[in-house]
Amino acid sequence: MNLVRWEPFRDLMSLRQAMDRLFEESFVRPSRAMALSGDGVHAPIDLYQTPSEVVVKASLPGVKPEDVEINITDDTLTIRGETKGTEELKREDYLCREHHHGSFVRSITLPHALQTDKAEATSEDGILTLTIPKAEDAKPRTIEVKAKKAIEGEKKEKK
Repeated sequence: MNLVRWEPFRDLMSLRQAMDRLFEESFVRPSRAMALSGDGVHAPIDLYQTPSEVVVKASLPGVKPEDVEINITDDTLTIRGETKGTEELKREDYLCREHHHGSFVRSITLPHALQTDKAEATSEDGILTLTIPKAEDAKPRTIEVKAKKAIEGEKKEKK
């Protein structure tokens, strides 16, 4: 059995480090749920796949479809846009201001084997939906499993 010397300040230091980390994650760096980009405008994204396509949905409230640019380079999807403020008020007139205006950029890595040249984008009620078909070799195939006795029976019938 090894004896370990007790150092009371070692535990106190780890508590301080934990408090520093908590403070930094809570106040200094925004959390992942509130991830901001550009001038504070964020664009949350959902990415899912069906057997035949990959679908990307981005929440872009207040962004007009003509103010959105979508690029796919290799396996990276980039959504770029801008929200424009409609009200001109002096900063000191606000009691609370949570609507952010400005440009944003959001990039995400897509799965391989997509037909990006056949992608389609629609916008409805502030939700951008991008549908990208999968390449034929990337689509799942169903292979029927036959019992060995059934295969032998088919061979006898053919003779």
